[in-house]
Amino acid sequence: MDIEIKERVLGQIRRVVVGRDRESELLLISFLAGGHVLLEGVPGISKTILAKSFGRCMGLDFKRIQFTPDMLPLDMIGGFVFNTKDREFEFRRGPVFTNLLLADEINRAPPKVQSALLEAMQERQVTVEGLTQKLPSPFMVIATQNPQEFQGVYPLPENQLDRFLMKVDLPYPDQSTEELIIRRNLSDMDTLNIDQVLTAQELEKIMKEVGEVHVSDEIIQYLSAIAEETRKERRLRLGASPRAMVHLVHCARATAYLRGRDFVTPEDIKMVSSFVLPHRLKLDQSAVLTGKVAEPSEVVQDIFTKVRPPR
Repeated sequence: MDIEIKERVLGQIRRVVVGRDRESELLLISFLAGGHVLLEGVPGISKTILAKSFGRCMGLDFKRIQFTPDMLPLDMIGGFVFNTKDREFEFRRGPVFTNLLLADEINRAPPKVQSALLEAMQERQVTVEGLTQKLPSPFMVIATQNPQEFQGVYPLPENQLDRFLMKVDLPYPDQSTEELIIRRNLSDMDTLNIDQVLTAQELEKIMKEVGEVHVSDEIIQYLSAIAEETRKERRLRLGASPRAMVHLVHCARATAYLRGRDFVTPEDIKMVSSFVLPHRLKLDQSAVLTGKVAEPSEVVQDIFTKVRPPR
């Protein structure tokens, strides 16, 4: 196992993006786990440049879609157009046909567009007028959304949130980091400053090795106990789905791999749980109104103190 992979990727991203090592590592974990990521934060805190930088250093074909309320599914997946030369209709592929798709401000899109994206994320394919087209491999969606307090945004439905492997909140930078950002941007900063550090052959080999990371029966029982505890928790109206636990173990595998191990530990699961589970859980409103809990992440932390990890 090449345990330098993380530093190779993060080192390149640092050349453009300041103070986002944690978020960069989570993108790498999600990619190796074969999933998608939802980034949330106010405008102007490097969500887009982070996604572009990640795609460039990984050598991935990158496309960006700016979601708007008047967008149509065909704007994303493509459609049939009439070829005047051949006198017949042909399928023109939309921007979803890429390795890394940045779905910018996804919670501004109408339901039909989100539904089309849902098929792409889950099935790795799109369907237009009965024609099914496979998407390139690998395929990853990095979606961004503004906080719910912003005007013109809509909450994503539970079934779509459940398709995201991780949800990562990007906070404002601290003062020292912000000073460095300002200094760096006195001159033009561009993702062209980033070099590709992994070849397609290396990526294929790494993905195969991640899939071979061992998950013991004790770890599986541990995950099952965590899931059961979320469903019994009175402060939650909606507990973790089986898909959530599958996603959690895939992320734990990638985490173990990046730490140079070929087996998963409870610490790997705890490390990624706060990014894999909270966005899939729904709080009971009575618990919120009575002040028993404010965020799903608080419940997740409590559950990990209740469920005893294997030794």
